[in-house]
Amino acid sequence: MVYIRSTLYFIVVLTITTIILPMILIAWLFPFSVRYFFAELWSKLAIWNLKVICGLTHEVIGMENIPNHRNAIVLCKHQSAWETVVVQLIFPPHTFLLKKELLNLPIWGWGLRTLEPIAIDRRDRKAALKSLIRQGDQWLKKGLWLIVFPEGTRIAPGKRGKYNAGGCLLAQKTDTPIIPVAHNAGEYWPPRSFLKYPGKITMIIGPLIETKEKKANDLMNEAENWIENTMLKITDPKFLAKDVS
Repeated sequence: MVYIRSTLYFIVVLTITTIILPMILIAWLFPFSVRYFFAELWSKLAIWNLKVICGLTHEVIGMENIPNHRNAIVLCKHQSAWETVVVQLIFPPHTFLLKKELLNLPIWGWGLRTLEPIAIDRRDRKAALKSLIRQGDQWLKKGLWLIVFPEGTRIAPGKRGKYNAGGCLLAQKTDTPIIPVAHNAGEYWPPRSFLKYPGKITMIIGPLIETKEKKANDLMNEAENWIENTMLKITDPKFLAKDVS
């Protein structure tokens, strides 16, 4: 049934995408808020169908930690494709930091381009950091939020990737607070997997981390420690039994 439901979900989401994507592309002629509306609509439909077809739901703890009077940089654990969709429904209007290769993906990449993400070449770290600081500062000044996956790639449950301090450097330079986020989506929608298993994903939004008079590495350590300690509380023991690197 997992295979059947996952296949059906893929077909439904592909159909939704073929309907909404042209709207998003046409909306490129209009302000960012119009494009964002259609992207958010796509996310709502994708998450709703995930619940109906695959039996995969979620709960979000810590919504009170999202400020309504200022923007922030979200540092989110990266285990699955799920979090890249659901953050659209949880946080205020935002853009993403991502690797530029994703913009070349057919269909999905076209939609991403309309949201004007900060796309970097990870092979040139110096240029990538300069691009992050320059573009990130521009978006933050416009009042948008920024979503960053500091591990850079999807990490299997029970594992720990190397955290990059780029997002924290931007936060420190722009005096923008950080919000750490932990979740266990990889247990139900495994990284790079077609299958979606029924259950309930838990996402926990951490307390605001102020950046004033703090170094980027210290901010990264604070956010990383919170995320990984929280992961220990919500990860299934069968994954925690493995070596955490």
